[in-house]
Amino acid sequence: VQLQASGGGLVQAGGSLRLSCAASGRSFGSYVMGWFRQAPGKEREFVAAISRGGGVPFYADSVRGRFTISRDNAKNTVYLQMNSLKSEDTAAYYCAADLSTEVVTTTRSYDWWGQGTLVTVSS
Repeated sequence: VQLQASGGGLVQAGGSLRLSCAASGRSFGSYVMGWFRQAPGKEREFVAAISRGGGVPFYADSVRGRFTISRDNAKNTVYLQMNSLKSEDTAAYYCAADLSTEVVTTTRSYDWWGQGTLVTVSS
């Protein structure tokens, strides 16, 4: 599967952005999908993930209540709605796919990655 992330940009603190990740190839519904982020000088970290059918979302504690992950299997797309953005949310955001049957939250669990889309939150 090939993944293409988009939707990043510059936003003021307290604002919102929606990231999208479009997948090419077949059987998008077979993949657990995740979002990760990497700030300059830091390791890539888990943000959110969603089950194959979309009914089971997982979030990092740092974004729970502010971010919402969703997917549209008919459109082969996963989304990350980011509200109440903070300066510490500034990072490159990556989408990832995995064929696990359960939602996974570690970078090493994901086999396919998209390119990053940069989110910059100004304070």
